[in-house]
Amino acid sequence: MKKVGIIICGRYQECGGGKCLRSLRERVGGFARYGKDEQVELVGYSTCGGCPGGNIEYVPEEMKKNGAEVIHLATGLVVGYPPCPRIRQFKQFIESYYKIPVVIGTHPIPLKYLEAHQKLPFWENTKMEELAGDLMKEDRKIMEDYN
Repeated sequence: MKKVGIIICGRYQECGGGKCLRSLRERVGGFARYGKDEQVELVGYSTCGGCPGGNIEYVPEEMKKNGAEVIHLATGLVVGYPPCPRIRQFKQFIESYYKIPVVIGTHPIPLKYLEAHQKLPFWENTKMEELAGDLMKEDRKIMEDYN
């Protein structure tokens, strides 16, 4: 069984996690890496703490104590507007300090957001396609289903 934690953007602290949990169940988006027959357990769900991400220092430790083997930084950090400017630092810090892999993304990027972001000049400058490439490879029909 794979045990995972999810960290969402503090801007969405009221989010009920519906898209993240749906994608975990359906094994799409950032969770496509786990086989449909592989059991996956969510052992932690929290926000980054809001800018500049104060919970990034503490939340992974709690998740690790609960058995987390990987932490997913939620898709909202990628396609929220503006995208999180600290997402790379979050990934680097967690992997370096806590020695736990970090996956960028949870649910598929809703197609309407991807299309809107790709038209803006900052998207290429932030190299989000490089950082969250797995999310960009998702089937467009699935992305549309997450609109």
